[in-house]
Amino acid sequence: MATTQYKRPESVLVVIFAVSGEVLLLERRQPAGFWQSVTGSLAWDEAPREAAIREVSEETGLLVQDRLVDCRYSNRYEILPAWRSRYAPGTGFNTEHVFRVELAEIVPIQLSRTEHIRARWLPARQAAERVGSLTNGAAIERYAGA
Repeated sequence: MATTQYKRPESVLVVIFAVSGEVLLLERRQPAGFWQSVTGSLAWDEAPREAAIREVSEETGLLVQDRLVDCRYSNRYEILPAWRSRYAPGTGFNTEHVFRVELAEIVPIQLSRTEHIRARWLPARQAAERVGSLTNGAAIERYAGA
């Protein structure tokens, strides 16, 4: 039975990139030096698309519902031991739904200072190499042409 006491072991990954080839990356507050695309857990009553739209808005200020593309695949990975206490006992894996947003140009970002300390637009290859997650790097390579 799902309980709101714990995080749902399901999340979204949203790769945001400009047609010119730059990818938006966000540096997390914790752990220090960890760069990523927009990510976030689904609420217990939320569909992946809804979560992706919400997370992009919360983390960047962008409204992307008309440009958000469901890549129609997901990753399953082991939850790191440091984060397992956030999930129900016995939960060891997370399912990550992948989305992408292509923009006509680089746009200003309204960064959520509670989660991230800075944003950068980087060429796709550099972005894929900088992110701290293998699934994130693979999604950048696949959709942003790294």
